[in-house]
Amino acid sequence: MAKTAGDTRRNDPEGTKENILEVATQEFSEFGLSGARVDSIAEKTRTSKRMIYYYYGSKEGLYLAVLERAYRKIRSLEADLQLAELPPDEALRRLINTTFDHDEQNPDFVRLVSIENIHHAMHMKRSSEIADLNISVIRTLQDIIDRGLQGNHFKRRVDAIDLHMLISAFCFFRVSNRYTFGTIFERDLSEPALYARHQQMIADAVLSYLRSE
Repeated sequence: MAKTAGDTRRNDPEGTKENILEVATQEFSEFGLSGARVDSIAEKTRTSKRMIYYYYGSKEGLYLAVLERAYRKIRSLEADLQLAELPPDEALRRLINTTFDHDEQNPDFVRLVSIENIHHAMHMKRSSEIADLNISVIRTLQDIIDRGLQGNHFKRRVDAIDLHMLISAFCFFRVSNRYTFGTIFERDLSEPALYARHQQMIADAVLSYLRSE
């Protein structure tokens, strides 16, 4: 006897939740928290509004779960890089390139963060997971900085959070402002040659900063 959609949902609740989060990510990133519709998410996932509320409590709860999933994804990517095994300058370049590629390939992440900034991080403040998740990248950067100073790869002592902000700012801006910047200066920031030049430029700039007194 063939399984129905309802049977599949009952037998794979984690798969159902992941599907809900995937569709909700698109909905929230396109329409924002206020404009997104749970009815639309339910329709696209072949679930129900009742089921979504059962899993996430409310529209705001679903939005927060989407934010947590977005941060979990990038921190997981970083954890897989095995940066401790690389010389500090190579480790930092790889981390920068990963951030650069992630933001380019995940514009939904950039839009979600921008939306949450509009809300003054009101929903993010309710999440202990997001704060805990982001400790890892600061620890990774601190380890790279410490190893770089000890091995005389770097000369400048820099705060790890400041360094994270510097890297994030450049990578984030290219995606968040690609349409306005591209319109003003008539440049397609996703054009392969320009993309590669910018990726090298940010890594070279950060490494040059750390190597100077």
